[in-house]
Amino acid sequence: MRLRAEQIPAHLQKGLAPVYLISGDEPFQLDQTVGAIRQQAQQQGHTDRQVLHADARFDWHSLGASAANLSLFAEKQLIELRLPTGKPGAEGSKALLAYLENPPADTVLLIISAKLDKQQQNSKWYKAIDRAGVTVAVWPIEAAQLPAWLKQRMALREMQPSEAALQMLADRVEGNLLAADQELEKLRLLSGGGAIDAEQVAAAVADSARYDLFSLVDVILSGDLARAQRMLFGLRAEGVEPILVLWALSREIRALAAMAAELETGRPIAAVMQQHRVWDKRKAPVGAALRRYSRAADWQALLRHCRHIDFCIKGQAAGAEWEELLQLTAALAGTPLFESGQASG
Repeated sequence: MRLRAEQIPAHLQKGLAPVYLISGDEPFQLDQTVGAIRQQAQQQGHTDRQVLHADARFDWHSLGASAANLSLFAEKQLIELRLPTGKPGAEGSKALLAYLENPPADTVLLIISAKLDKQQQNSKWYKAIDRAGVTVAVWPIEAAQLPAWLKQRMALREMQPSEAALQMLADRVEGNLLAADQELEKLRLLSGGGAIDAEQVAAAVADSARYDLFSLVDVILSGDLARAQRMLFGLRAEGVEPILVLWALSREIRALAAMAAELETGRPIAAVMQQHRVWDKRKAPVGAALRRYSRAADWQALLRHCRHIDFCIKGQAAGAEWEELLQLTAALAGTPLFESGQASG
């Protein structure tokens, strides 16, 4: 049975399926869906939890062995099978099909996978899971869908936002659902719930951490490198993860790359900014940045530097992530700290 992520809470109220396959690349919804199933399983007595990682060295015989080896102190168990590539291979497919022929009554199998392509969704093992249990494909929330998603999450916290409040929130958190959920919780604590208008959202934004990521972006685009450096150092001192800083900067660079490409076709800047929903208060810093780097190729070079920083954060490339973020900040502000060409990473 195929369900959407938002349908899982209602489904769980009716009982647990013997097997779940949750797949996708959007981490917040994936974590929320898996967490809901895990919590419901524990509440229903599945206290013996085993976690299996199906990497290249994984022995698929251990799946059946885990199902057979129920703890003496537990009546039911939950087996979490992590499938990082979304491809179990021939041996894994065979093991899954064998398990699904007669799934143990006292066991819930929860498979957590990367995004699955059409070929995988048409495979025998996937269809067997679909018949025996529940499959959920987690998709990113598109910009047009984000206000409705925010409204639903706010309703769970007993908040009723105005349309203007929703749009302001959507513009702030687009592309990062974890940040969105954190903003909603902060807004609930500050407002106490009930009706929420744009002024309350703006006040909550103003009450953000001393060095706010979104303020940092606008300061950088304005070209104030000294202030931007102070803010960046402040974020680091407050323990903000470098991946969040990179997310904020790369999100802005992608938008500016798209705007620069349209400007190169001769479109007026006012029309381009309107299409990209640039707020009035942001038109000055965005315009300054587009005058500083007028070619789309310049912004693509900055995006390559973002990818290099991402590799540094993940330990896949040499470089200190905060130093790289400082270099990117300087380049965006118009005062590169590196020689021409290094921005490509």
